[in-house]
Amino acid sequence: AAWLLKAVTCIDLTTLSGDDTPSNVHRLCFKAKHPIREDLLKALDMHDKGVTVAAVCVYPARVTDAVHALKAAGCNIPVASVAAGFPSGQTPLETKLAEIKLAVEYGAREIDIVISRSLVLSGQWAGLYEEIRRCREACGEAHMKTILATGELGSLANVYKASMIAMMAGSDFIKTSTGKEVENATFPVGVVMMRAIKEFYWQTGNKVGFKPAGGIRTAKEAITWLMLVKEELGVEWLTPELFRLGASSLLEDIEKQIFYHVTGSYALQHDLAMA
Repeated sequence: AAWLLKAVTCIDLTTLSGDDTPSNVHRLCFKAKHPIREDLLKALDMHDKGVTVAAVCVYPARVTDAVHALKAAGCNIPVASVAAGFPSGQTPLETKLAEIKLAVEYGAREIDIVISRSLVLSGQWAGLYEEIRRCREACGEAHMKTILATGELGSLANVYKASMIAMMAGSDFIKTSTGKEVENATFPVGVVMMRAIKEFYWQTGNKVGFKPAGGIRTAKEAITWLMLVKEELGVEWLTPELFRLGASSLLEDIEKQIFYHVTGSYALQHDLAMA
């Protein structure tokens, strides 16, 4: 149960659908502030520990809705926005930079950019560095997570190189996937990216965060990712400042498992209505 609550505090609670509306973003923000039912937290003596998710992640057009909803709820959870031609990355750099600046202007405190896969696949490493560096510049004070879209990079060697270049260009986090690729977050890719983070830390003394995203739906998978981070990078990475889980449906399963831990029985659909 402790590991599950730790996972909750590292979730970027996400909705990235074409039919997102102000109302479903408001519901998402309420769930972000109250991720686990209050009576379950009381049973675990965690009701007064401020358990919330790490961030709410939406498209740029929904950032203002999320900022207003979280402000109305009286919490300081940051809003993250995908940008830079998400999910394909197939837009001109000027458009990507403008989108990033708009998202920050709307109130996003974290920006999840996506790289141009063609730069990796054609070996244009200097071009990739320059693109990410300019995106970092456009983010200003906002934290930048760089999505590598690892399922479309062709090889684990490319994943390692892209990870190193993203960190050299100033990324605060490196992230596996958009969630829209055929193959998203996998453990082999996670190990490669974490070892790049470790090497970068040894070389520079800078700690860069890690975010697996896409296809993470069960509490068991979440705990496996936590264990992998603990083994590869150490306990100091197990904080929202250095580890995030990108997920839209994961929280529902975690709440079900906590319900089982507290009550000894599995939740019925109406037991966890807010999920």
